[in-house]
Amino acid sequence: MGKHSKTRRPRVRTAFAAGLVGAGTLGSAGVGHAESAPAPAGAAPVAGTPCTAAARACVDLGAKKAWLIGDGKVVRGPVPMSSGGPGHETPRGDFRVEWKNKSHRSAEFNDAPMPFAVFFAPGGIAFHEGNLSTPSAGCVRLSTADASAFYDFLQVDDRVQVR
Repeated sequence: MGKHSKTRRPRVRTAFAAGLVGAGTLGSAGVGHAESAPAPAGAAPVAGTPCTAAARACVDLGAKKAWLIGDGKVVRGPVPMSSGGPGHETPRGDFRVEWKNKSHRSAEFNDAPMPFAVFFAPGGIAFHEGNLSTPSAGCVRLSTADASAFYDFLQVDDRVQVR
């Protein structure tokens, strides 16, 4: 089975995947994959992005842009996005895709729809379709077309870099 096979299962079953908690509710009990170590030596930067070729998804919080990266090259982007507002900032760092849910609904926010959700950071932080004109509760919101593309392209264990 290839590294990016759609049938691959997550290595770690989180409380989200077990259906025990909703997005944004893990707190300190959650299982996260934030990596504090810098990118591997020799990881080349990807032209036009703040990320390295090790990433499959790249987010620039300051510029409010995101990219998909394949084989060290941009395959989609930059695309517009919105991120967390004051008190709900989107975390910066290196992460791994933990799980995906095409029709996810937020247990924390009154069953709010989170279409094309790709969860990558502790606390229920995900890429998903949503309003680009307002801040989120920490997630990276994308247009419908971009959220669908991120959902289709990213697979469990792919690296996400947020800068």
